Amino acid sequence: MFSSDIGIDLGTSSVLIYIKGQGIVLKEPSVVAIDRYTNEVIAVGEKARQMIGKTPANINVIRPLREGVISDYNVTEIMLKYFIKKVLGKSSRRPRIAVCVPSEITEVEKKAVKDATKDAGAREVFVIEEPIAAAIGSGIDITRACGSMIVDIGGGTTDIAVISLGGAVVKSSLKIAGDNFDESIIKYIKNKYNILIGEKSAEDLKVNIGTVYKRSAPLNMDIRGKNLVTGLPNTINITSEELYEALKIPTNVIIDRIRKVLEQTPPELASDIYERGIVMTGGGALIYGLDKVIKEATGINTVLAEDSLSCVVLGTGKYIEYNKKFEKDKNVFFQIISKLFKWR
Repeated sequence: MFSSDIGIDLGTSSVLIYIKGQGIVLKEPSVVAIDRYTNEVIAVGEKARQMIGKTPANINVIRPLREGVISDYNVTEIMLKYFIKKVLGKSSRRPRIAVCVPSEITEVEKKAVKDATKDAGAREVFVIEEPIAAAIGSGIDITRACGSMIVDIGGGTTDIAVISLGGAVVKSSLKIAGDNFDESIIKYIKNKYNILIGEKSAEDLKVNIGTVYKRSAPLNMDIRGKNLVTGLPNTINITSEELYEALKIPTNVIIDRIRKVLEQTPPELASDIYERGIVMTGGGALIYGLDKVIKEATGINTVLAEDSLSCVVLGTGKYIEYNKKFEKDKNVFFQIISKLFKWR
């Protein structure tokens, strides 16, 4: 029989759920479609994402999280209830849930996440900072007296942390991430071609030919949009060189923040990072060439973690399993958890 203890990566772009004994059981977009007049939920997750930009006036497609925090509490609760029920089925036992948050959100924002998770059906909630979870999920031994640098680029936030002895020695959270890459592409095409494209089209460009480092063999892709002069549909061909130009600003902002974190890092830990390198996680880290530009900007080898999209939820899942192991011996539990994780 599987445990009902679950870990949730509650992301701006997507929600991932891990169940002890089963691994990752759900990956769905953080999107909900609701009837404006009746408040009836029409769709959640991937089905709702497919409706973006295609709905009649009576249907509102909502992304209830923005820049890593809850922007619509009620819709977040609805979404969490739906996903928890989907993975646990008819189980009558309320689960213990570990959920991730950006490293520098306010106490009010943190409480909103905890309350929404409880209201969605959790009997107990543990809140973990994303860079800690990302580091654990990427395979870094955070218990060592050794500096490790993690750069987690999600949909709404980029979390940067230097971790040693189970905690973040230096950390920074930046509200520039994968969604901003999409916005930069939309703005660039609008300004250059007078063509307006949607979020999904921008994401498709980013995933397929997006780059922040000049490719040796340029790529191109046709994309459809609305001509702002004629009002008619139009198809244009976009190249990877154009996306390189479009993505310069958000990329430079992330690199500047990485440099600032390194500047604040104690010398001994900075030396460890130089030897061990920087580890990138998150969906935003998948864009072509980001590891190369970070390496060039810092002089430190930068690598993309294996299965970078899942690192945060894997780390959260390991947390909930570790938590369970020591719950019978509270003294041992609190001593070890206080060192390994930031307790909330």
